[in-house]
Amino acid sequence: MTQRIDAAKAAPKGYQSFLPALTYFQDCSLPIELIDLAYLRVSQINGCAYCIDKHSADLMKRGMPVSKLLLVPVWHEAQALFSEQERAALAWSESLTRLEQTGAPDEAYEQAAAAFNERELADLSYAIALMNAMNRIGVGFRMTPAAVKQAA
Repeated sequence: MTQRIDAAKAAPKGYQSFLPALTYFQDCSLPIELIDLAYLRVSQINGCAYCIDKHSADLMKRGMPVSKLLLVPVWHEAQALFSEQERAALAWSESLTRLEQTGAPDEAYEQAAAAFNERELADLSYAIALMNAMNRIGVGFRMTPAAVKQAA
């Protein structure tokens, strides 16, 4: 994988415009582990190697067991490992990320609304939207994951 451009260097003001949102989610109404879990699932769906590497590392640093981390892509089959809120966050992340396929159906919304209050659901939805945007930059410019840089 060869990085195309360093978008943060090419357009620093554009990059800096994302920083307040990223900072907000560090201390929003939801635990940071749940935000990172949503970031990871969105990044897996979008195939963003840079973000998968980053959010997997963040989750492990926060104490998520590797056995659970490995099963995030197939969480439907490993539901016992995930809390009700985690399952709702993963389902909502998938629904909003695959919007062209799902249309954010009432069933997905109702599951999320049952697990989160309005502010939490809004925060989760903003986080999902932000990660979808970040993935487009990561994939589009082939951002190199830290693990790949270390292996080189």
